[in-house]
Amino acid sequence: MSDRTEPLLQVRKLRKYFVQRSGVFRQHKRYVHAVDDVSFDIPRGETLGLVGESGCGKSTLGRTLLRLYQPDAGSIHFQGQELTALSGGEMRRMRRHLQMVFQDPYDSLNPRHSVGNIIEEPLLVHGMGDRRERQARVRALIDQVGLPADSVDRYPHEFSGGQRQRIGIARAIACNPAFIVCDEAVSALDVSIQAQIVNLLLDLRQSMELTLLFISHDLSVVRHLSDRVAVMYLGQIVEIAPAATIYENARHPYTRYLIAAIPQPRVDSTPPPAVGGDIPSPLAPPSGCRFHTRCPMATERCAHEAPLLELITTDGGEHRAACHYWRETPGRLP
Repeated sequence: MSDRTEPLLQVRKLRKYFVQRSGVFRQHKRYVHAVDDVSFDIPRGETLGLVGESGCGKSTLGRTLLRLYQPDAGSIHFQGQELTALSGGEMRRMRRHLQMVFQDPYDSLNPRHSVGNIIEEPLLVHGMGDRRERQARVRALIDQVGLPADSVDRYPHEFSGGQRQRIGIARAIACNPAFIVCDEAVSALDVSIQAQIVNLLLDLRQSMELTLLFISHDLSVVRHLSDRVAVMYLGQIVEIAPAATIYENARHPYTRYLIAAIPQPRVDSTPPPAVGGDIPSPLAPPSGCRFHTRCPMATERCAHEAPLLELITTDGGEHRAACHYWRETPGRLP
């Protein structure tokens, strides 16, 4: 899906379901379709933004890529290795190259450990350096992410939310990973602090040649950080394209509604258009196009035939969308 020859990460037909049990003896099983038949590539050095409403499966996808959740089907190739085939021990060794920055910087940090110990932990786990080298590395990381020099002996509760997220980022980059999943890494922060963390991630991406999957429900934040954007709805990717293309020429109706809902300075008080209805339950996704129950352009075909994530154009980078409407009425896009 990319014009680069060797993607760092290749995902094919990835699926992750969760079992929900009910009944007196919990004998009835239903399945939450959290991630359903997802495929995409991420080239080395790219930031892919992953957006969608809450509950669409974004965080589950990120955690499944790192095998924090075990996938039910599909493949995940990282630097040519099939992650789903690795044993538990092999995957633990692989984690030095694959890291995650979590949404809540406080819950993801051990309150009983000092900042120095938190950042040093991955170095210890992966046997990197002796004690003196690890301590030097911790001090360098604290400086790199913009924390005060005396942070090493302090504890998470002594820091603000933005500073705690910097601690989480320092821990994530400690082992010089190639790929980082940022799971709503700025959503719990004030707007001014969000900008600082986004700028830090941009600096680290350039200086460390990082590849990022940036998960967010905030399209305005994703726009500033991402090279490409993938839009997820009810467990599936419905559109993926270069960031500029998504924001200027989105093809899927769901993507267009998300973009229209981005807060903008307005002369009048007319509210932006919103997606109609509630997101269906992932326990029983709609047949055909999963968005058809909320889509004003839906036709009978949409209710019965699932659209493929098809190539639209390669101008300025590959643009794919899963929508019958744009193919049937290309000159009448909303």
